Amino acid sequence: MAYANDIRVQENGFLGAIRGFFARVAEVRERQARYFVTLHELEQLSDRELADLGISRFDIRNIAKEAAAK
Repeated sequence: MAYANDIRVQENGFLGAIRGFFARVAEVRERQARYFVTLHELEQLSDRELADLGISRFDIRNIAKEAAAK
């Protein structure tokens, strides 16, 4: 006679909440990293380079926020 085992890990309850929490923390950290990388790269450009791209220096933070949200 053959037996089949069906072992499933439940993602609800305390363990699921902990995994969800750490997944959200990782997502936020990844988004922050994208924001700061974009911000740093744009801040390194000269005013002329920014003007060529049609970007004002005052728009850099907003552009970095938009890039991080994607």
